[in-house]
Amino acid sequence: MSTIQSGSKIMSDFKNYKQSGVDYSVLDQVKSDAINFAKSTVGALSAFGASEYGASRGASAYVMNMQGLNLAIVTEGLGTKSVIAEQYLQQTGQSRFHDIAVDAVAAIVNDVISVGALPALVTAYFSTGDASWYEDPRRSLELLKGWRHACELSQATWGGGESPALPGLVAKDGLELGGSSIGVIPEGIDPIFGDAIQPGQQIILLKSSGLHTNGASLARLVAKKLPKGLLTTLPSGRDFGSALLDPSIIYVKFVKEVLAAGIRPSFLNAVTGHGLMKVMRGKSQVKFVIEDLPEVPEVLETMVDVLQLSKQEAYSTLNMGIGYILTVDEDCVAQVLHLADLHGYGAIHAGYVAEGKRGVVVPKFNIEYLGEDLKFS
Repeated sequence: MSTIQSGSKIMSDFKNYKQSGVDYSVLDQVKSDAINFAKSTVGALSAFGASEYGASRGASAYVMNMQGLNLAIVTEGLGTKSVIAEQYLQQTGQSRFHDIAVDAVAAIVNDVISVGALPALVTAYFSTGDASWYEDPRRSLELLKGWRHACELSQATWGGGESPALPGLVAKDGLELGGSSIGVIPEGIDPIFGDAIQPGQQIILLKSSGLHTNGASLARLVAKKLPKGLLTTLPSGRDFGSALLDPSIIYVKFVKEVLAAGIRPSFLNAVTGHGLMKVMRGKSQVKFVIEDLPEVPEVLETMVDVLQLSKQEAYSTLNMGIGYILTVDEDCVAQVLHLADLHGYGAIHAGYVAEGKRGVVVPKFNIEYLGEDLKFS
């Protein structure tokens, strides 16, 4: 790559990346502690004739039953991808706030569907450092249009939200995006927590569009090392910043069609933080054998090349072309792949579930992740 350089200094920066505010070992411990504190409050549900599914604590969405209706609740945030959108606007005049709104909604609803629910309602949280941020329609109107578009793709109602200005807490040109969703698990379908995965079941991977919502802080670090930063030209002719800002894929339609077809996955999950290790989010004590992987998007290949990441590091840090995963019975594979193709989702039959200690192996890359490498609860 003539316009892209790599080196040991950048690799050193990557090693420090986990100690600069995005250290998952710390974040996962706090998440585990929060789950334990939260469990002590569950008794309050009884006043409403409701009860929780305890297995949902630590899952992608919290699930409760209220008077016969199974509801899934998620709160999620976009992270620092909005910083890239702001920098790209300043450097090119091109607004990508529509796309990062889609990213934020995708982060929310792709978690909702991972327990077998369909999002009914999405709320928005936009915080800025100064109310003047909204005066530029390239920011404000594009953000609102993108959020609406993402809700339409999710077949969910946008139910409102909150938009505080937080000077001193958020940078003047900063934007923090987040939101919540309530999903409904269709009648006759049990919540999916990944605790019923069995040896012999098959692994399907759905392709990502690029960075999605994980790795933006690392991408910004990479951009600082490139000759022209976000405007550095990739081999395809696109610039690095534009490729980073490709919107995430929303997988709601796919999961809805799979469930409507009578297929009951034993596991569903978006692949974001922790990369391929997310396959182990279910608590079943099995081994996931990955024999095939989707093509790695150019923008992620560039990040891996610049950072000189090993395969083991890359596939546990970035999505590497994997946007979503599910496990199904072997006789459902052909139908799942057909549904993915029918509705415009790229999917591959990637491997199988085997007996053994909980973990993930990718033989062709000599990759192995152990169950203890991923802990949420």
